[in-house]
Amino acid sequence: MGSNAGRSMRRILSAFLCFGLAGQAAYAQTPRGDSPPDAAFPSLDPDPRAEEYNRRVRNEAYSWQDLAEVALWASGAQLNAARDALNAAVRDLLASEDMPAAPRERAEFILTFMHRRFLRAYSAHQTRLDEIFASGRYNCVSSAVFYAILASAAGLEVRGVMTKDHAFAAVSAGAESIDVETTNPYGFDPGSRREFHDAFGQSTGFVYVPSRNYRDRASITRLELASLIFTNRISEMELRGRFGEAVPLASNRAALLANRTAPASTPFFSDPSRDLVDRVYNYGASLLNMGREQDALRWGIAAAERYPGDSRWPEFIFACLNNQFVKLLQARRYDEARTALGRYRGSLSRDQAGRLEALILDAELMGRLARMRGAEDAEDALRLLEASGHVLQAARLMEMRNFIVLKEAERRAKAEGSRAAIAYIEGAAARYGKNAKFDEALRVHRMNRVAELHNRFADLFNGRNYEEARRIIQTGLEEFPGNRQLLTDFNLAEQALERR
Repeated sequence: MGSNAGRSMRRILSAFLCFGLAGQAAYAQTPRGDSPPDAAFPSLDPDPRAEEYNRRVRNEAYSWQDLAEVALWASGAQLNAARDALNAAVRDLLASEDMPAAPRERAEFILTFMHRRFLRAYSAHQTRLDEIFASGRYNCVSSAVFYAILASAAGLEVRGVMTKDHAFAAVSAGAESIDVETTNPYGFDPGSRREFHDAFGQSTGFVYVPSRNYRDRASITRLELASLIFTNRISEMELRGRFGEAVPLASNRAALLANRTAPASTPFFSDPSRDLVDRVYNYGASLLNMGREQDALRWGIAAAERYPGDSRWPEFIFACLNNQFVKLLQARRYDEARTALGRYRGSLSRDQAGRLEALILDAELMGRLARMRGAEDAEDALRLLEASGHVLQAARLMEMRNFIVLKEAERRAKAEGSRAAIAYIEGAAARYGKNAKFDEALRVHRMNRVAELHNRFADLFNGRNYEEARRIIQTGLEEFPGNRQLLTDFNLAEQALERR
């Protein structure tokens, strides 16, 4: 691609899928800038419900109904049907005649209720709350959120807990805080040993779920726990290469979690605003990787306007233009590339603009050199090089100039002889200054010139035209005084003339 921007996606999210790794989408408005009307870019604006939910849950006193609606919305559920199913589950729980009154026993009862009535099969990637009612499949996030809703509805104080790759719940019972591994029907207070009863209430032994030693764990709010549904869905989308669908999810998550008074303090809970920009960047990089340079460029311009201050945007825009220019220059559309550079120069640093300008000039010159056929072509190329030489690095400028001069010298040598090539290179050295390439080319052409003179001498000498042979060598010695070969030839001519 020409840049780090297309080689890797930045910060693919960690997903909380109970010891597995994974990743809402709406294509709506085109981003700001000059996107064509038919460009189906992801919306950069959050769902209006995100801001509504944010207002409703500004403090921890929000109801279980609010939490349930947020979780179902984050799941991408059909709200009415899913809400009815969830409300029915809460009604059944609260109507249970055998639900204990004591907080600890009630909290454990809710976990048993969930698994007996709804949770059927663990599925690492099933993070949606509504899917629990459709198929009974669940993972750590969806089951923990479901537990938080039921426990809140039952009057218990509950919160989320997260580690690097796992999420579960914690419930308060007086001064006691109890972990609840919601993926396990016996996961209440892991590490404790409890009696196991069959369906008739008879004790059949003991069950023990070991307590996991999470070195790094952090407490998160119920809302932050529900937002992990977004996190997992985003990660899943990106792992499947559906980067555009991850952008609205990240936008909704960022809007939902805006203005939190005490955000989760853990590196495992990713910053929503930063994640949003990363998802926007990843989508742009995916366009670039697909060869959609113009779409990627427009997306990058819009993103840079919407989320200024991120140092990646100038480099991303540069990569888009670089890749686009490569295609234009391969098609010899040099003026089109220059027009595009002028249009987007304001989005680039001075160094980046200079590099692209040099790329265009380099390509145009190389194109001219490939088609160079005569002295006029060479002079045109040298004039273009001189007019734009400030764009190129000094080494590249000298390299291209040498190429033009030496190629034209070679053409003149073939057409007119080595003497013409020598004169041309000497003129270029006077014009631009001497260098090792010029010196080497002059050495070769001078050797060839001596060989030409010797061969002419030999033809004349063998034809017994000694006077003309001597004249040729005299001319050669004026060009190359003291040349050993020419001096030998001159002596031979002199001796031949004396014998006559």
